[in-house]
Amino acid sequence: MDSGNFTRMSEFLLLGLSEDPELQPFLFGLFFCMYLITVLGNLLIILAVSSDSHLHTPMYFFLSNLSLVDICFTSTIVPKMLLNIQTQSKVITYAGCITQMCFSLHFAVLDDILLTVMAYDRFVAICHPLHYMVIMNPKLCGLLVLVSWIISALNSLLQCSMVLRVSFCPDLEIPHFFCELNQMTQHACSDTFLNNIVIYFVTVLLGGGPLAGILYSYSKIVSSIQAIPSAQGKYKAFSTCASHLSVVSLFYGTSLGVYLSSAVTHNSQSSAIASVLYTVVTPMLNPFIYSLRNKDIKRALKRSFVVAGTKGTIT
Repeated sequence: MDSGNFTRMSEFLLLGLSEDPELQPFLFGLFFCMYLITVLGNLLIILAVSSDSHLHTPMYFFLSNLSLVDICFTSTIVPKMLLNIQTQSKVITYAGCITQMCFSLHFAVLDDILLTVMAYDRFVAICHPLHYMVIMNPKLCGLLVLVSWIISALNSLLQCSMVLRVSFCPDLEIPHFFCELNQMTQHACSDTFLNNIVIYFVTVLLGGGPLAGILYSYSKIVSSIQAIPSAQGKYKAFSTCASHLSVVSLFYGTSLGVYLSSAVTHNSQSSAIASVLYTVVTPMLNPFIYSLRNKDIKRALKRSFVVAGTKGTIT
């Protein structure tokens, strides 16, 4: 096909999860509630960690960063989706689509890397408890988070620059509720061979690499836990990893499920519905997973509410 037939689009159409008009109020209410719960739950985690000096440890430092990233991740996707449903419009500008894709990709990869950093933190805490505070010093913790942000930002810039070189056909309809990288590449009209190579390479590097690191960390953690003589000691050691392991399973289970199902079925609508799991559901559940089983978080939140209530009564 002649490249002259390709145009630089000014806007795209996001088809969303359903085109049924009767479902739109239900979808708006559902995602509005899920978004509020996500933002409020993760903000409470950040509040608890920042307000309680007992939680100023590496584990909770990484957790507060994860909560911040989850808020940013959903905020790049859900508000635009809600706006389109409310205004009954499917339009997103070309610049808006590229921007949404860049930021959603950035925060998704950052989520992935932070989970790996948290696995390393648990590995040091259980396998090298006597040297934990020496190894996981504030300088290293800050450096790990900074490197995570840099790596995810560089990946996002690379992927977005690859999409910018691609041309799209007129009247492009994206069968998704946000501008997702794979959907953008699949619906391009120019050659995307190089784009696909970069996507596969980065997926293996930034998807498989962190997953291998998490699996290695937990293999060492399991070996160390098995060496603990008392059952109580084993339970205590495992309980410090249970929440993180649950979040890792949820994140990788949903994200891998989405990409594997889309690769097998090639059904864009099914892929869009499945994408809700890792873009909306997982960030919403993370605060519950970490707070329901964590006495320190509960205690910090109660203390914060008591202090706030006391100040309100005094004033």
